[in-house]
Amino acid sequence: MPGNGRPTALLKTLAALPVALGPEGFAGDQQADRSVHGGPDKAVHCFPVEHYARLADRFPEAAAQLVPGSIGENLSAIGFREADVCLGDVFALGETRLQISQPRSPCWKIDARYAVEGMAAFIAAEGIAGWYARVLVPGTVRADDGLLLVERDASAPTLAEALASLRLHRPPVESLATLAAAKGIAAGWRRKILDRMVWLQSNGQL
Repeated sequence: MPGNGRPTALLKTLAALPVALGPEGFAGDQQADRSVHGGPDKAVHCFPVEHYARLADRFPEAAAQLVPGSIGENLSAIGFREADVCLGDVFALGETRLQISQPRSPCWKIDARYAVEGMAAFIAAEGIAGWYARVLVPGTVRADDGLLLVERDASAPTLAEALASLRLHRPPVESLATLAAAKGIAAGWRRKILDRMVWLQSNGQL
């Protein structure tokens, strides 16, 4: 990490395609802190390319660094944002199949990576951190492959809706229950939502 030497996987570079994609992610990719990143439910971190222009407008001092791959994602997408995708969505990426498992929580290292203060907090507040996906069908990803939605649960919340609910000081327990029951939700994220439900129920919110 610039300035302090701590390990990070934020500094990604363009992959030489084709590249293998399996349950633990893309071949050759790494995560510095496996306690909060990576693993089968977070094998792929997808980040909407459109967010880079928004970040550059808010943090012009970092604009030159805000290019696809620089925020730590291992898949950059065009045309899909948090309001466009739902928990449990299944996408085809070439011969592979990915399922959205949870939104990403921005890492504190983002501020250090771009040498600015407040970017991680801005990303969290605006709900523009992208999302994680698991690999349902492994395979090879090639340069001309695109993301194609192939399956969606009509009752599933969009990621934007899920994040808006969770940002409330006391979200309705019913909305948390719906979110926890969403198809494909990451097990760890589901546990956190259920823990919050229990806290709300035991602290006066029925």
